[in-house]
Amino acid sequence: MRVPARAWLLAGLLACAAPASAALRLEVDAAGLSPDEAAATRDLADRALIVLPPAFRERLDGVVVLRWRDDLPEQVHGRARNGRIGLRRELLDAWMRRDASAREISPYGRNDGVAPLVISTVGRNLLTPGGEVDDPAARAALATLLHELAHLYDRSAHGGLSRDPRLRDLAGWPVRPLRFGLRASRNDFRDRSPDAYELASPTEFFAVNFEHFLLDPDYACRRPALHRHFVAHFGAPSRPAPTCAQDMPFVGAGADDAALRLQEIDPARVQSVEYLFAEANEQPMSRWGHAMLRLVVCAPGRPRGPDCRLDLDHHVVLSFRAFVDDVQVSSWRGLTGSYPSRLFVLPLAQVVDEYTKVELRGLQSIPLRLDEGEVAALLERAAQVHWSYDGRYYFVGNNCAVETWKLLNDGVPRLSRASLRSVTPTGLLRRLQREGIADASVLDDAADALREGYRFESMAAYFDDMFATADVAPELPVRDAQAWLSLDPARRMPHLLNGDLRATAALLVLEQAALRREQALAREALKQRFLRGDAGMDEAAGQARQLLADGAYAGRPALLLHGDGYGLPQADERSRLAAAVERDDARLRGLRDDLYRQARQWLPPAQRARLDGTEANLALLGDRLRSIDVAAP
Repeated sequence: MRVPARAWLLAGLLACAAPASAALRLEVDAAGLSPDEAAATRDLADRALIVLPPAFRERLDGVVVLRWRDDLPEQVHGRARNGRIGLRRELLDAWMRRDASAREISPYGRNDGVAPLVISTVGRNLLTPGGEVDDPAARAALATLLHELAHLYDRSAHGGLSRDPRLRDLAGWPVRPLRFGLRASRNDFRDRSPDAYELASPTEFFAVNFEHFLLDPDYACRRPALHRHFVAHFGAPSRPAPTCAQDMPFVGAGADDAALRLQEIDPARVQSVEYLFAEANEQPMSRWGHAMLRLVVCAPGRPRGPDCRLDLDHHVVLSFRAFVDDVQVSSWRGLTGSYPSRLFVLPLAQVVDEYTKVELRGLQSIPLRLDEGEVAALLERAAQVHWSYDGRYYFVGNNCAVETWKLLNDGVPRLSRASLRSVTPTGLLRRLQREGIADASVLDDAADALREGYRFESMAAYFDDMFATADVAPELPVRDAQAWLSLDPARRMPHLLNGDLRATAALLVLEQAALRREQALAREALKQRFLRGDAGMDEAAGQARQLLADGAYAGRPALLLHGDGYGLPQADERSRLAAAVERDDARLRGLRDDLYRQARQWLPPAQRARLDGTEANLALLGDRLRSIDVAAP
């Protein structure tokens, strides 16, 4: 068999580019191959050796035989067993078609052992300076060969990466909190995946990601933590390292009247990460509290420091939730995992109002002892989860505490060595304190904690004070604020006109609280009617489903981006993302406003009466305050 001169030249250049100590040898089984096919196969094997890290070639010592097969099952491109790799025959045809045009050694190639070989065809590089093939059909053959070599390495004495606990954490097979160290059987990092086959098992995840680590220059920016993990094991790829954006993109709930907003958070602007704990109230679902993380983000232009605590408009909350805007959730659905679990990015002000004013629950914001590098790593992991994770929410086995623990565990390697695993928010807080990670001393002085934003008190005590201020007439029918807010608005109305300026102002505050409560209950009632599809509500039900189930609004920003991208969005995707967020925000606000205009007619009569009555009471109190003010001397 005559081997073309260019193949000998490639082999000679490879010998210069590859270390002499490389032990891995790829031999070609030429049975049934024409001379050109055998040469092309040798060419493929040589190029795989170029892009493989030296450590890989040295550790996977011995001979691996490469052959082509026509008998592989559908959708199977290759198999590796007992030192032999069989590849699907169609891949050879694609590999050979890649250079149907005349090839030549690029004048920009170097033969000094410093840079790998560069091959050009019709003005375009097939093999770039990093060794990757820049042609989809040809890349499939090289990627499949690297994939099967990864399996052989993984099974070798030096391998076992697919069993490495750190890789499994990063990949999405976490430890189950109640299963004595056993890991989840399903990978829920299904959004923005480079290849759905990686979700089949940890072994396939390793092999698929090994391909991209070697062939995709953007891998370091799209999956930075996994890239670092591979670099630590194999060394850096031979290509130049890309320049990755430092800020992390998030699609969060909008502030003020907006539904969505795009936030790009630079770790250098994050002063601290704090465990944000919502205290319990009388509702059964909240008896153990709620676990979240607060990012204390400095305003643009402000240097990182204690004053960043004053930039409350820039602080955000990372919160794993079962659903958007739920007031009441089904216990059965929560126990069976019927709710999606996703990472929501919320303005701090919205979270404070939700818990302290509506649910009447206090918030504790307890700093975590993390250095700057750990804060950056945690923010990076949060972004990866935000863009890829679509899990199932279980009240016991995968709730807010478990999800928050997993985020800390996977984002900060040091924390994975601490005993933090817990299924309750209170339990996680105790463990963080016991391990010296959470600094709860900031709560020791109650006044300082309130002033510096380490604690946000439930408005229940404030409402009690307002009730005591308003309780100047003995005929008030109840004796505390909560009972007053629960009264029918019609029963509250006669008592709104008896007080002086101070008592009337207090009653106004209470009536505003009553309105927030009625609005929350009305939203829940409407949502349930819409989702049931009650008679005469088909159009509104469709709008409500869009509003509630929209992927981005419900915590799946990956659905805003379409195409071949994976992992963290890169520069070209971010421009499209900004436009998509603006477009979706306008659509969602339109849906929301239209529903609000129509909503009152679909409320149950009793609930509509309570809402109307509360609004009428507020108008009455406003008139009363103005009349008292005018009459004052």
